[in-house]
Amino acid sequence: MLKHSPYRFRLTGLVLASLLLTLTACPGNTDPDEDGGTGNPDGSTQTDGGPTDVDAGPAFCGDGKKHPAEACDDGNTQSGDGCKSDCAEVELGFQCPTPGEKCIVAPTCGNGVVETGEICDDRNTASSDGCSADCKVVETGWTCPLQGQRCKAAQCGDAIIAGDEECEDGNAAKGDGCSDICRLEPGYKCPPGQPCSRTTCGDKVKEGTEQCDDGNNDMGDGCSPLCVLEPSCVNGTCQARCGDGVILPGDTSEECDDGNVRANDGCSNTCKLEEGFACTRVTESPPTTVEVPVVYRDFRGKNQPTGGAYPATTHPDFDDANGGETGIVGPLYTSTLTNLKPTYAKAGVASNTTHGKAAFDQWYTDVAGVNKTVVSTLKLNKQGTGSYVFDNQSFFPLDNLGWVASSQENKQNDGQGVARNFSFTSEARYWFEFKGTEVLSFRGDDDVFVYINGKLALDLGGVHGPQDGQVSLADAPTVTKLGLVKGKIYEVVVFQAERHITGSSYKLTLNNFETQRTDCKSTCGNGTVDPGEQCDTGNLNGPGYGKCSLTCIWNARCGDKIPQYDFGETCDDGNTIDTDSCPNDCTKDIG
Repeated sequence: MLKHSPYRFRLTGLVLASLLLTLTACPGNTDPDEDGGTGNPDGSTQTDGGPTDVDAGPAFCGDGKKHPAEACDDGNTQSGDGCKSDCAEVELGFQCPTPGEKCIVAPTCGNGVVETGEICDDRNTASSDGCSADCKVVETGWTCPLQGQRCKAAQCGDAIIAGDEECEDGNAAKGDGCSDICRLEPGYKCPPGQPCSRTTCGDKVKEGTEQCDDGNNDMGDGCSPLCVLEPSCVNGTCQARCGDGVILPGDTSEECDDGNVRANDGCSNTCKLEEGFACTRVTESPPTTVEVPVVYRDFRGKNQPTGGAYPATTHPDFDDANGGETGIVGPLYTSTLTNLKPTYAKAGVASNTTHGKAAFDQWYTDVAGVNKTVVSTLKLNKQGTGSYVFDNQSFFPLDNLGWVASSQENKQNDGQGVARNFSFTSEARYWFEFKGTEVLSFRGDDDVFVYINGKLALDLGGVHGPQDGQVSLADAPTVTKLGLVKGKIYEVVVFQAERHITGSSYKLTLNNFETQRTDCKSTCGNGTVDPGEQCDTGNLNGPGYGKCSLTCIWNARCGDKIPQYDFGETCDDGNTIDTDSCPNDCTKDIG
């Protein structure tokens, strides 16, 4: 049996197609002549439009002819062989000089392949990125171990900022603002040539590791008081923002989100995947702790001294009446983007523990001379059940802060012989992807108001001892009440107030409140197929049929289910098994 070239069959097909076009598409007299043909009486094929081109027909990519709108045409519509599948671009590292013929690897700096006379090749001809513009020099402070990939910093601590380094303080120590891998540490800025120093969140100047700085202590307005981006939420329903560490299911605007807006770490500052990294979605391995941002506001209770070194007034809602009281807040919090706070529902109605709207509106808002604000986090620890819990049965986070720190408030006995700073509120926010299995539990005192999707989900209002409450999002009536839709992102907000001197406790439990984020590692070119890669042959990565590309994705090859006729394939069933209908080299006998 003979093995025939696929080109023979393609040529036969083209001849038949041309003949068919000639027989069916020629204008003019179509009556047969004396010899049985068609055309003019003199036997010519001349028409008013000139001689008929037997190859006439619609132009298309893959016909082997370079048309005006095409950059190349190698006779097929496969990418990875030099000419893109739509014929609109000559692929990096190739030249396509002759239409209808195979493209060839272009020996040139910038094609990602280290060739004769080159020391490095990082797929561009730019300087100051490790590999010089002519590919002949590895620049000072850099190393370029893998062809076709970004060059890297040669060493952290050499005082040269290179690669994905964000800082260089001349050492490889941790804890001084610039880490042991020369990345900025949280809360620091390290201007080139200057010592690292701490940033000031709230000064309206975005610097260092700050993702934003809007100069306020409000949460839910897009920039947290920790100067971290928040999802954009309107009335509790949220949309992910690049850099907030939240990926919304089905959202194609973000390819990744690693919780920052830094480049050169796998996920760019516009949340697009960067070449040379393996990036995975992290939900299957929850962390051992979760830190939830919290804002405390310290008040001076009714029995605090006034005058002299002390402020002239105290707050009437603190250290006053006692007793449980639900209905203090309304079913919705206010909907302005800068004031996502509970609404007061006792206006014009008798209240046992509060003293009007004006006083209540100060609970969760910065008011000079009335409260002092402290920004922190609640650290929830993962339990064996998978839930996350913060539990403090002696909850006094402001003992040496707030008014006490300025010697304008006296501590009071907690009943256990310990002087404490009472009279404060807290506001904690968390974002999650709704799946219908989430459960929030709370135990504490005094007031607790939980809002989900901007709607009141739990009301433990009033001045009382520790009380328990729970919100199950597996409960259909609750889901309907809160207006939740599976797969969307929502915020849960826990507002709390400590208003009496008899004790303070706070226990928050979150079950299945999860979001997705991206974890990226620089791996392509290390010779190992890592998560997110199809292949990796190290320095053999590059352009060409059957090869692993410089981005660790297969180029056109036998086994990709697409017969690559221009590379001699006659079949391709998606594998390289030699015992089925298509052999392992994708060629089979014909005839």
